[in-house]
Amino acid sequence: MGPFREEIESIEQNGITSIAFTRMIDPEVIPLWFGEGDVVTPAFIREAAKQALDDGHTFYSHTRGRIELRQALKRYLDDLYDLDIHPDRISVPGSAMLGVTIAAQMALTTGDRALIVGPVWPNIEAVFRVTGARLSYVRQRLTTMGWQLSAREIIDAVTSDTRTIFVNSPCNPTGWIMKSAEQRELVSFCRDNDVLLIADEVYHRTVFDGDKAPSFLEVTTDEDPVVVINSFSKAWAMTGWRIGWVVAPKRHVTAWTALSECFNTGATVFAQLGAEVALAQGDGFVRELQAQYLAGRRLVDQALGQHPLFNYDSPEGAFYVFPSVAGLTDSLPFVKDLLAETDVGLAPGYTFGPGNETHFRLCFAHSLPRLKEGLDRLVAFTERRFGG
Repeated sequence: MGPFREEIESIEQNGITSIAFTRMIDPEVIPLWFGEGDVVTPAFIREAAKQALDDGHTFYSHTRGRIELRQALKRYLDDLYDLDIHPDRISVPGSAMLGVTIAAQMALTTGDRALIVGPVWPNIEAVFRVTGARLSYVRQRLTTMGWQLSAREIIDAVTSDTRTIFVNSPCNPTGWIMKSAEQRELVSFCRDNDVLLIADEVYHRTVFDGDKAPSFLEVTTDEDPVVVINSFSKAWAMTGWRIGWVVAPKRHVTAWTALSECFNTGATVFAQLGAEVALAQGDGFVRELQAQYLAGRRLVDQALGQHPLFNYDSPEGAFYVFPSVAGLTDSLPFVKDLLAETDVGLAPGYTFGPGNETHFRLCFAHSLPRLKEGLDRLVAFTERRFGG
């Protein structure tokens, strides 16, 4: 019995990085494993951060984020969703993942239970496990109408010790989007039963029907037990900047101030200046990425959608597909062999939660020629392995 908690001693590296770290810097690899493309953060955002450094923005800022950035986020969300969010609800603690971590710590302790909607990005499981909580999953169903899950199915999976529900919409890795009516029903349940809903909306602008996904912000009040997580990473191609935001119950303004200080002291100051410019000037760039991701989805639809070896559904949002292959029972050796033989990197399905072992995740956010080459290699490899 050592000094460290069992939850820490038993934690494992997720299945994405366990594959990717073996050849992460290899220029020969077409890296379709991580949740990012190959478009660099646009120059006007980078220049703003560089200017911030030249102007001496190297000191501490408010632990909930610069007031200018929080005001800009309020304007952005109000305009996008026709809202009037109370400013005390908005915090910028650091990365979106840090926001998930703080929210989980606020609600969970040993003996509690977290309910996770899967398939789900693997780091979410780790965040909940280190609180000492037990985990349950409710899994989306792949139907003839795509990936589906109702609010009632989520509610029916809640047990007496469930303290938190985690929902990611649009979903990484399936592309499922929860509709507004379902969101409203789930929020009403959480309100009536004192369950914290943590809603990950980092792909809110990566949708293929319209300009934005439905948001839980549209169906919550200032004091509902809901924390909405979002990020600059995906919509503005700022993955390496590690800056996101949360919208939380207004009464928790002090808690987010204190916990942001404990976990990170505050988001990187010059990155915040870049984020402010992203909000002010970045809508055109957001739409450029939306167009690129739509074209990428079309490429994947053409390569996998009609191929007899792939069980495939075209996503509603985010920039991933989560197919399986006829005859494949475990995608982990499949993606390892694919990487070794073709220099294409994918993510194995097991790491996205139980029931996903036969699937794999492919990110189609990359430039189209590179994506097409990766798809061609994947299809050829699959045909060699399973017959085509």
